[in-house]
Amino acid sequence: MKLLLISNSTNAGEAYLEYPKKYMKDFLGGKIKKVLFIPYAAVTFSFDEYLKKVQERFSEIGYEVESIHNYPFQDKKQAIKDAEAIVVGGGNTFQLLKLIQQQDLIETIRYEALKGKPYVGWSAGSNLACPTICTTNDMPIVEPDSFHAINLVRFQINPHYLDAHPDGHAGETREQRLEEFLVANPYVYVVGLREGTMLKIEDAVIKLIGPRKARVFKHGQEPRELGPEDDFDFLFE
Repeated sequence: MKLLLISNSTNAGEAYLEYPKKYMKDFLGGKIKKVLFIPYAAVTFSFDEYLKKVQERFSEIGYEVESIHNYPFQDKKQAIKDAEAIVVGGGNTFQLLKLIQQQDLIETIRYEALKGKPYVGWSAGSNLACPTICTTNDMPIVEPDSFHAINLVRFQINPHYLDAHPDGHAGETREQRLEEFLVANPYVYVVGLREGTMLKIEDAVIKLIGPRKARVFKHGQEPRELGPEDDFDFLFE
């Protein structure tokens, strides 16, 4: 597989997709000319607006973008099969999964990615590559058929991972929320991806990219802080 799983689209003070665009260019390479975009996580703006926003940025690195929402229902699976690469944007993970389930696209995306078709996702798009979406930060504004996602990796991702516990906030921290997940799912690793970082999975090797370390959780173990120089291949276990 070739996966680029990005924590967030935008760093504070930067333009949309500014920081990951060079990594997406390196990942996709020069042979690919057009990517298929899945905009279904958009809620407060239209899929057409989302496509335009992504196309503007991808044009800067030399790729044309077409969106799956512009295909007739009966042609969407074929669009995935014909695509040179699949790109899944962020937004609300519950809506993203619900619409993909409704259109029966999970197995098609999974099959194509397992064959080696490049898959790029950020935020909700990264969650979608996991076994489930149970480690998303999003509000369940809609109800998918299940929480089962594409299952391209054996571990879970928590995008936008934060260490902070704001003053005056008496609720759970992000780490405490993930500990709840781990009690209920004790055999699963969770990778907390901090802002500005991503995981690249290629040739059966997992690499962290970015200026911050990832925080890796498993039930019964102390969380691990791992950087770009560290080995993440245990996540395949």
